Amino acid sequence: MTEIAISTHSLTRDFPSVRAVDSLDLEIPAGVVFGFLGPNGSGKTTTVRLLLGLLEPTSGRAEVLGHDVSLEPQAVRAATGALMEHSGLYERLTAQENLEFFGRAAGMSRVDVKARIQELLDPLDLLERRGEQVGTWSRGMKQKLAVARSLMHRPRVVFLDEPTAGLDPVAAAGLRDDLARLVAEEGVTVFVNTHHLADAERLCHQVGVVRDGRLLAVGRPDELRTATGGRRLEIAGHGLGGDVLSAVRDATGVLEVRLENSRLVLDLDQDVRTPDIVRIVIDRGGEIEEVRRGAETLEEAFMNLLEASDDDI
Repeated sequence: MTEIAISTHSLTRDFPSVRAVDSLDLEIPAGVVFGFLGPNGSGKTTTVRLLLGLLEPTSGRAEVLGHDVSLEPQAVRAATGALMEHSGLYERLTAQENLEFFGRAAGMSRVDVKARIQELLDPLDLLERRGEQVGTWSRGMKQKLAVARSLMHRPRVVFLDEPTAGLDPVAAAGLRDDLARLVAEEGVTVFVNTHHLADAERLCHQVGVVRDGRLLAVGRPDELRTATGGRRLEIAGHGLGGDVLSAVRDATGVLEVRLENSRLVLDLDQDVRTPDIVRIVIDRGGEIEEVRRGAETLEEAFMNLLEASDDDI
């Protein structure tokens, strides 16, 4: 039986002027990276604060590692790590001093703290710079250290709130790679809030899409890609405009078709067969060099879910 690391049941949080989290139901297995996707203001940070026991729910409940977050908030926080909006680092201290402080605060022995610092900083390429004052570091290096801080006491669950926010593309890509490597080595469950689809695409085993506090969809990234608007077919070749484009556009099950640089790009219903589309192209005189079938991108699936939620309002 799969162990459940995080579960919520009709979890709701109201503020005076807004419902930030609206009847949230989630079950997140242990050992996965779960991406909580949504635009700014969609309730992602409030959800993490509820799961850490930093906020009381208006109604519903949540459990982390079997602990009710309302009844056992200290047990939840002892077993979890978190990187929230602020890094929590002391910039006048060195990297080593920061980690020593957090390790000792978590009750770790001096010997264990020393070994753990090496375990975490070496794969992040920060070990040789552990004696430097953190305030002199770049934002990307500080974020790496903040991730190490969240893992210092060997938590079983880690919450990361927009870990690549404010980083340039190179630093963000580097942090994603480092994070993926650390997560694999540590074997922890990760709950990561983000509105950056590249983070979710490359890091997450499961994703949930949230808007205005409501969960719109949850599943593996490939499930969301194929469930939100059919599938993608690309046909490269020559003579694909004119009659070919018109015939394909009129075919049953073709939701959308466009011509991009001698390439037909089609969005299809689930039941449309690729050979049927290829036959139409050939019958109308098109010359085919390549046919590629695939799902829409996660970004397209995300936008489709948001548009569908607009239609429901």
